Amino acid sequence: MISHLSQGGDALRIRIQNTFGTTPLTVDAATVGITDGRSAATQGLPRPVTFGGRQGAVIPPGGELWSDPTTLTTRAQSDVAISLSVSGTVVPGRHGTAFRTNYLTGPGTGDHTRDASGDAYTETTESTYLVTAVDVHNPRLKGSLVAYGSSVVDGVGSTDCGPGCTEPGTDRRWTDGLARRIITELPPARQLAVANAGVNGTTSAADCPELAGHLRGLDAQARLQRDVLALHGVTGVLYYYGTNDLPAGCGAQQVLASYRDTFRRLHAAGIKVYVTPVTPRPSYTDEHNRNRHTINSFVSKWNNCSGTCDGVMNFDQVLKDPLKPNAINPPYDTGDGVHANISGQQALADTLSLPMLASSARR
Repeated sequence: MISHLSQGGDALRIRIQNTFGTTPLTVDAATVGITDGRSAATQGLPRPVTFGGRQGAVIPPGGELWSDPTTLTTRAQSDVAISLSVSGTVVPGRHGTAFRTNYLTGPGTGDHTRDASGDAYTETTESTYLVTAVDVHNPRLKGSLVAYGSSVVDGVGSTDCGPGCTEPGTDRRWTDGLARRIITELPPARQLAVANAGVNGTTSAADCPELAGHLRGLDAQARLQRDVLALHGVTGVLYYYGTNDLPAGCGAQQVLASYRDTFRRLHAAGIKVYVTPVTPRPSYTDEHNRNRHTINSFVSKWNNCSGTCDGVMNFDQVLKDPLKPNAINPPYDTGDGVHANISGQQALADTLSLPMLASSARR
């Protein structure tokens, strides 16, 4: 599994999850190494990863495990290859919109975690399996920002460079653009890491009546502990939800109740919250637009979500078509009217206020 780092450090650790498994997950060996991101090969021999001092680990159904720190010098924007040798048969946790190529060996071919060449990895997937976080040790960093939302956070559209043009694996999500801006524009004493916790299709509110069954239990409140609060060093959350809630049948008051509860839990953990108003969508009905207006008035009031958040990200204004406010500006549209292409992703990254986000940094 290839992971793109927003910041570098002198060591890292990984999180492996068996969230959706019904049987124990047996990891016999794990390694990590620097890669160019274009193959399974590593630059030099990969480093062994241990769990409580042991080479392997067993993770129960629904469980997760952080590895021990592994000494490995990385830089901002490095790619690392995380290799796992897994025995038995499991249902892996799977991030189906990784927007890059990851690499697999065939069943029964043995443990190749210590291979540097990558030749044994003869199969590919566009999903990420089992590895759900990479934690970099860097005492100079002042915290981490977590982007939290649905497909518009996950990165849908970030490989779309125009009609008939795709750029997979080039890290062009708006969160990637933000990470690069932080590196180049903020002073060394205000540097932050950026993590992406987007899950395609999810909603802020629970129990939207028209939500697909496989997405139930993945709303913002339900997964907040696992996907935000359980991460290390989080100082701010970029909250981009609501675009799926309205078509899924949730009204404004359901959405706002989820906002208030989520923001309260984040503030209780000492985490600042920055929120975007609900962005355009051509399929919104009149009822959807009335609900959207109510939600966005709440978010925009006093520029702090009526006193419940710490700042507003004006993504709705960046993306909207100046002639058709329910549509995305054509130069930014992937063609589905919902997701921003690479140009739109960069526009979102460019509009974010770095001084606002840097206010979350630890002193």
